Amino acid sequence: MNEKHIQQVLEIEKQAQEVQEKAQREAQELPRLAEQEAQALIAKAKAEAQDEARKIIAEAQAEDKANEVLADVERKNTDIEAKANANLDKAVAYVLERVIGRA
Repeated sequence: MNEKHIQQVLEIEKQAQEVQEKAQREAQELPRLAEQEAQALIAKAKAEAQDEARKIIAEAQAEDKANEVLADVERKNTDIEAKANANLDKAVAYVLERVIGRA
């Protein structure tokens, strides 16, 4: 072989060695990158789950508050109705007395 061919072979071998080293570096880097991506996905999923949990809790608290207000209104209505019924006899007697007294 002549010197030119030897130089070409050496250059090709050098390039092949560089490609192989680059491939090995990338292969070693892949697990780290995959771990980073997995951690990012886990963090994102966790944040989304926490947001959803906050929304559910807020809705449940709002529903509980609405139920408390409704129960309070119903208690007050019951009290007013009971007071009105208690005074009904007095009111009827008063009206009758006024009507009869004027008649």
